[in-house]
Amino acid sequence: MAPPFAAAAVSSSSALFSPSSSRPFIRRQLPLSSISVRPRKLLLEVHGLTASVKETGQQILKGVDITIREGEDHAIMGKNGSGKSTLTKVLVGHPHYEVTGGTILFKGENLIDMEPEERSLAGLFMSFQAPIEIPGVSNYDFLLMALNARREKDGLPALGPLEFYSVVSQKVEALKMEPKILDRNVNEGFSGGERKRNEILQLSVVGADLALLDEIDSGLDVDALEDVAHAVNGLLTPQNSVLMITHYQRLLDLIKPSYVHIMESGKIVKTGDSSLASHINEGGFKSVASFV
Repeated sequence: MAPPFAAAAVSSSSALFSPSSSRPFIRRQLPLSSISVRPRKLLLEVHGLTASVKETGQQILKGVDITIREGEDHAIMGKNGSGKSTLTKVLVGHPHYEVTGGTILFKGENLIDMEPEERSLAGLFMSFQAPIEIPGVSNYDFLLMALNARREKDGLPALGPLEFYSVVSQKVEALKMEPKILDRNVNEGFSGGERKRNEILQLSVVGADLALLDEIDSGLDVDALEDVAHAVNGLLTPQNSVLMITHYQRLLDLIKPSYVHIMESGKIVKTGDSSLASHINEGGFKSVASFV
């Protein structure tokens, strides 16, 4: 069984960090006449989604609508308590929340009917705002287990420890992490910045069709933010997408989103391009109504 919320794996030669370079792969431009334009497939379709805290019944999501196609980078912004983090947790099947209405389709399948582990193996990954510690489980064992779970689902043979080391060591180096991070227990004794880098390391190893990144910029200094943003930019391929939550323009200066969504009171109330984030940075969320 894959670790909860770990995502579907991709090849070790993924564009995220190729063996030959830590820079994202850039496709050679072809003449327009030679390009066959293919409509981008829908990855995620959320319509009228409502959800409540299971224990108290408090309604948090009050009719969320969002559509994400492959190859897109989406950002969600909003005041504290607007429902941003709750939305991502509901998408991965967090047990503290209950869907009370609406639909969620992921690659055409009903996501609500899936267990968290099934959502993970289907291609969802979530980087939590406050990653938890897993005492007694090393990063190396955790990552190897997650990757092999996905390989098993795809009918591929499991990687042995030595084979896996050649894969994971490149990812560690690309994220400018110390190799000893692999021997440490998952997030145990990690600083806030180390935890965020470790989340992106997990993503770079196992991959995802859709990565949900909840405030990956919090707790990072300028250099660490640039490293993490570089990793996220490298993740985005014509088939993969990212949905990130942030409060800050600085992240969106490094990761240019295709779409920016504003959440308020459990709903997405405005959608625009990256200029919407700049507008909020200058005038605050009160200025959203005036954005055209």
